[in-house]
Amino acid sequence: MAGTQAIRLPAVAPFAPLEQPSSSGRKHARTQTARSSLLTSRPLLRVNCPLLPSSSGAAVHSWKQERIAPKMAALKATGQTSATGSSNAGPSIRAAAGVSTLQKIDFKKLQNGSDIRGVALEGVEGEAVNVTPEAVEAIAQGFADWIMDKKKKEGAAKPDRKYRVSIGHDSRLSAKSLREAAGRGVASAGFDVVQYNLASTPAMFNSTLTKDESLLTPADGSIMITASHLPFNRNGMKFFTNTGGTGKADITDILARAAKIYDGFTEETLEKSSQAAASATSEVDYMERYTADLVEAVRKGAGGVEKPLYGFHVVVDAGNGAGGFFAPQVLEPLGARTDGSQFLDPDGTFPNHIPNPEDETAMAAIQKAVLDNKADFGIIFDTDVDRSAAVDSGGKEINRNRLIALLSAIILEEHPGTTVVTDSVTSDGLTEFIEKLGGKHHRFKRGYKNVIDEGIRLNSVGQETHLAIETSGHGALKENNWLDDGAYAMVKLLIKMAAAATAGEGKGSGVLTKLIEELQEAEVATELRFKIDQAHPDVQGDFKAYGNKVLAALEQSVKEDDALQIAPVNHEGIRVSGHGGWFLLRLSLHDPVLPLNIEAPSKEDAKKLAAAVSKVVNKFEALDVSALQKVL
Repeated sequence: MAGTQAIRLPAVAPFAPLEQPSSSGRKHARTQTARSSLLTSRPLLRVNCPLLPSSSGAAVHSWKQERIAPKMAALKATGQTSATGSSNAGPSIRAAAGVSTLQKIDFKKLQNGSDIRGVALEGVEGEAVNVTPEAVEAIAQGFADWIMDKKKKEGAAKPDRKYRVSIGHDSRLSAKSLREAAGRGVASAGFDVVQYNLASTPAMFNSTLTKDESLLTPADGSIMITASHLPFNRNGMKFFTNTGGTGKADITDILARAAKIYDGFTEETLEKSSQAAASATSEVDYMERYTADLVEAVRKGAGGVEKPLYGFHVVVDAGNGAGGFFAPQVLEPLGARTDGSQFLDPDGTFPNHIPNPEDETAMAAIQKAVLDNKADFGIIFDTDVDRSAAVDSGGKEINRNRLIALLSAIILEEHPGTTVVTDSVTSDGLTEFIEKLGGKHHRFKRGYKNVIDEGIRLNSVGQETHLAIETSGHGALKENNWLDDGAYAMVKLLIKMAAAATAGEGKGSGVLTKLIEELQEAEVATELRFKIDQAHPDVQGDFKAYGNKVLAALEQSVKEDDALQIAPVNHEGIRVSGHGGWFLLRLSLHDPVLPLNIEAPSKEDAKKLAAAVSKVVNKFEALDVSALQKVL
């Protein structure tokens, strides 16, 4: 590959597929997984990187080299590292007067809205490991305790079995060690542990709804170990019950519990958790059930035809994440050809592109696959399959506003007049498109959980809503229990294609493209990010207050400009129309950043909008507004 350097990674155990389940669909663990001594440093790649393929010596894309090469060089130099992932930190636990001490973890810093995110592997300068196996063990136990208290508050009847939690993970290098740690934490709380191994985030939520004792479902709670599309060294956790994903307040509660549990860890308690997990853990191939449900949904939607995609050629790009199942286990049973599909094998180094449907390189890869193979349709997933995008037979992207428009068109055919909830950065053209189809567009805040929760809330107050979707590709439907399921979103598109072919109304992705041909799209669409310098004396340690001052100043300036109009209904930041386009300046949900979105019919109009922002933000010295030069 031109312009790239071949990097030979240390050979370690290759990714192991799920073991074949018994006739009942599950396999009980009968022996305890070996756990290295708590007082001995352990080889990081053997413990924290079990999914790293031994054949990963292929050339990698340039975006990865500066992140992965230093880690691999460090591992070769040191040979091994501690359990915490820090080569100079020493053993994870040290004996001190008979009491063990652990690496200090600030659990509050692990919260990322309604998820947990952090650094699980060393190797990136300035990024200290804080998602250690012991931290994950404490968090999982905190989640189990939280479930117990939640059920008590709800007055739920205790089942005639132990409570149980299912655990799955994506293809990340640190997945196995964190999965096992989560199992120990759950078992410590007196729960049964159901390990799914490689799985998708949507499947984990579904496991709390499926009623099938042969699969040990429903689970009372579910943990997905993932960090979405973030770099290889990151990892995190998502949590579900049968009412959906946990919210921000829930995560705060779980982490507070985890901090107390962690402070009470000793060698003795950690050894007991290993023993508890050995007798309380089962393995289940739940993905077989999940994919069968997706197949059945397409067949049903296409009128009961066994192979409704016969004659279709669909290529899949899983980005080496957890979505590789979709081609062989969903598309092929439906009759589709899938040759030309790429990056289906799990590989936590993500050697081909960032697994992100919003990433230009990723979208270019699936576009090329569609065109090179003359396919009818292309599908791309993020790492844990809760987001997706598509490409039509002509190589045209169906993501962001186009994906929202397409799903809206399909949903409005099924539910005329329904409301579509989106995040705050969707286009004015999308609003016009939805309204022309007789629907209502409810533009809300950024954050997929915010969008989904708003859809649920609107239904609860009598405003019919069937679709809640963010421009990132997180899309949830009422018919699918408000789960943001990237695979199910693609199933909705496949159903439309298959049903049209069955009815003789056309074959291929042209059926879908025709649905959104009236969508007006801007020539210029960009997002710029203004970082707030938290060390600047004007900020005084409160970047949110500083950001709000910027927004207030911009609002006042816009009110004095006759060419600009503030959006009458807006739930986040300040949204302004003018010069044929619009801009939105808002404060990031979690970071000291003010993102600016601009859409305009021409570059000149975009400059005018950017200039209106520039004359205000340039007065704030703690803001880095250099990104504006891309438009001005």
